[in-house]
Amino acid sequence: MEYVYAAMLLHKTGKKVDEASVKKVLEAAGVKADDGRVKALVAALDGVNIDDAIKNAAVMAAPVAAAPAQDAGHKPEAKKEEKKDDKASEEASAAGLSALFG
Repeated sequence: MEYVYAAMLLHKTGKKVDEASVKKVLEAAGVKADDGRVKALVAALDGVNIDDAIKNAAVMAAPVAAAPAQDAGHKPEAKKEEKKDDKASEEASAAGLSALFG
């Protein structure tokens, strides 16, 4: 994920997203850059309008965030399991964010 963050940071600052720049950003963040992953990222982003991709990703994420209607046959046990999964997901998200900041 840090590779994508590096590319987004470069794009946001108006810099060209190329292998050397991505490596510099990663190394500045204390990440040992894997040449293969850097090449794959740059190749995947070649010809992609990053602004449009971000805009479309934000639009697609909105419906996912909406809560589904409760089914009449919904069992309380399943609801408890969902809450556990939600908490685990929140913990995983927090762990991922903490990796960004040290």
